[in-house]
Amino acid sequence: MVNDPPNVTRPLERKSRAIVVGASSGIGAALVRELAHQGYTVAAVARREARLAELCDAINVAAGGSCALPYTHNVTDYNTVPGLFQHVVNDLGGLDLIVYVAGMQPKIDPDEYNFEKDAAMIKVNLLGAIAWLNQAAVRFERAGQGHVAAISSIAGDRGRVGAPVYNASKAGLDTYLEALRNRLSRRGVTVTTVKPGFVDTVLLENAPKTFWVIAPEAAAEKIYQAIKGKKQLVYIPARWRLVSLAIRHIPSFIFRRLSV
Repeated sequence: MVNDPPNVTRPLERKSRAIVVGASSGIGAALVRELAHQGYTVAAVARREARLAELCDAINVAAGGSCALPYTHNVTDYNTVPGLFQHVVNDLGGLDLIVYVAGMQPKIDPDEYNFEKDAAMIKVNLLGAIAWLNQAAVRFERAGQGHVAAISSIAGDRGRVGAPVYNASKAGLDTYLEALRNRLSRRGVTVTTVKPGFVDTVLLENAPKTFWVIAPEAAAEKIYQAIKGKKQLVYIPARWRLVSLAIRHIPSFIFRRLSV
């Protein structure tokens, strides 16, 4: 992201409004900064209150106004989502965009089958997304406009030996987003699936091998461009699309013999 001053809008211009869920660090925090830089008013939702407040305070000081609003929330508290969603939308004065970024990937040993860890990944990576994005889908469908986006992963393209349930959670998210797109596109709503490769966040701590690692800020800038361009599916960086194409076309009897 370039370090130019935030975009200046005319006083009577309506600012675009966004919710970023999973906003306190990594791609989420970088995306809040990017959207604020691009003139959005952003509701930043995350469970770590102190980090969230620090992020929003820094953005607001730099912008000279309140363009980043913090909301503390654990995405596994599903029952609170409908009320919080309405509260946030009321505070923003409407909604144009929601991005679900929250995700987790604990360390899983090659011979480990830990249901507690597996359930936690499904709860955060998939069910949390459904809880939030369902709320936005209802609102946007009625309005006949709006944009839904979520951060999936290239890991969802095949079932790899290293992280079966992480892969499954992202594959489930991909299918859910595709179904939302098929429902909502006919109503004027855009749904974007974002599939990053390796991004320099805490999730890399448990990755045995990495390459083509990019900074969260670079990822956020590319995500914003995909949102601006109303893309349906985007790999970040774009070269991961070719990797995915190759991986998805490896026959199963060969793929199961690979250590990927």
